[in-house]
Amino acid sequence: MDNILNWETQSGGSSVQLSQAETDALLEAVSKQLNQGSFNPEDRQLLKQMVESLGDSRGMVRLSFAETLGEIGKPAIPFLLDALANHPNVVVRRAAAKTLTLIAHPIAIPTLIRAFLNDEDTVVRGSSVGALARTGEAAVPALLEILASPEPPESTKGHAAWALAFIGAEAKELLYREISSNSAEVRAAVVGAIAKIAQEEPEEGAFNLLINALSDPAENVRCEAAAALGNLSHRPAIPNLVELLHHADGESRKAAALALMKIGDRAAIEPLRAVLTQEPETAIKPIIKLAISQIEKHSEENDW
Repeated sequence: MDNILNWETQSGGSSVQLSQAETDALLEAVSKQLNQGSFNPEDRQLLKQMVESLGDSRGMVRLSFAETLGEIGKPAIPFLLDALANHPNVVVRRAAAKTLTLIAHPIAIPTLIRAFLNDEDTVVRGSSVGALARTGEAAVPALLEILASPEPPESTKGHAAWALAFIGAEAKELLYREISSNSAEVRAAVVGAIAKIAQEEPEEGAFNLLINALSDPAENVRCEAAAALGNLSHRPAIPNLVELLHHADGESRKAAALALMKIGDRAAIEPLRAVLTQEPETAIKPIIKLAISQIEKHSEENDW
């Protein structure tokens, strides 16, 4: 045990690849120190070796080291960030990102953003955006910057939008302001985040922002807002969704019909029948018909 805790004298101060027995002994010794309150958070070499042990071939051992480093918290962050940014072993980079998710400290945001955008491994990128989501409001400006940039691929922007929705109510005021962003992709992502807020903390302000977004100049924002209002079954939005049925853009009309179908209110049946006879796109007519039939079915079941 002493040999494990004094490994620095054997390795010249750099982390080494320990055997499984040595790794187990290291974990046991650190856990004992934490339980006894004797762990030294300034022992840089020990922290570095713990991070190196995130590359152990055994999944449960990696998880135990991640949880232990998470318990240590802020003193471990510099070593986790260095591993995430520079370690050649992808297993260590993955585990470092997941451990930073447990710590969720804003100081990690710049490195997490770089890993999210640039790491060659999809798991590292996904774990990095997960850590950003858990970090909360402090990560929102960087996520919005990614969404507003023309450079990242759609998959990356999709993950950034998911992170914003995960953060949700924690950054409510900031997200509400961004609904007027110059970037349509930011507005669409913010609509998704506001939908999550409205689901968790129903308030008139959130629903009003979603209804207003139905008249956004960008198709993706209108469709996102319609889908959100449909999923939330927000009946006060029915007149605005009926109005959207007449929009020049076909995708917006389709989104409105689907939203009305999900809300399931009989008040939408006649407006849907009226637009069905005027619908110019053959592909959209079956969707309107489906919406009508589903609302009728829903109404009959409720009457019964």
